[in-house]
Amino acid sequence: MSEHGHIPDTKGARQQRIVDILSTGHVRSQTELADRLHADGIAVTQATLSRDLVELDAVKVRSSSGALVYAVPGEGGDRTPVANRDSAASQARLSRLCAELLVSTESSANLVVLRTPPGAANFLASAMDKSELSDVLGTIAGDDTVLVIARDPAGGEALERRFLGLANGAQRPSGTAPDDTPTPPKGHP
Repeated sequence: MSEHGHIPDTKGARQQRIVDILSTGHVRSQTELADRLHADGIAVTQATLSRDLVELDAVKVRSSSGALVYAVPGEGGDRTPVANRDSAASQARLSRLCAELLVSTESSANLVVLRTPPGAANFLASAMDKSELSDVLGTIAGDDTVLVIARDPAGGEALERRFLGLANGAQRPSGTAPDDTPTPPKGHP
């Protein structure tokens, strides 16, 4: 098992891992990418890797340091390849979206339920996923509800406070909300 959990031996899982690697770091060659995949327990030939990169529309772009690195196009219709994700930008985006979209919160054990206006839950969950929050195991989104699963078996309440802090304008990209953050009654905005 890699640090990313169990990765099935499927084309889709392999390609998603490639996107994750290219989106979070600078990869200069197919050999380097193959080595990173191998470290995650994914065996891949150079020919397969080359086909995957073509199917993912990966291209080499110049990074901010001037090096040529692989990049994949963004989501949501943005087809411009990006060298790598800016963690501060994704955290700022999550903070802005929490402020704009969060209607109410509830937590229990390691679960947090976030309510949004109709149609906005997938958008908020995607921003959470892109922020790569270390204390979040995963998110599931419906139409107006996001279920956030905390890594800590008792971490739901702390995550709830964190999201409320973001909604109230407190940017805390690398940690949780302070202990003095007021927690409203469950189920209320």
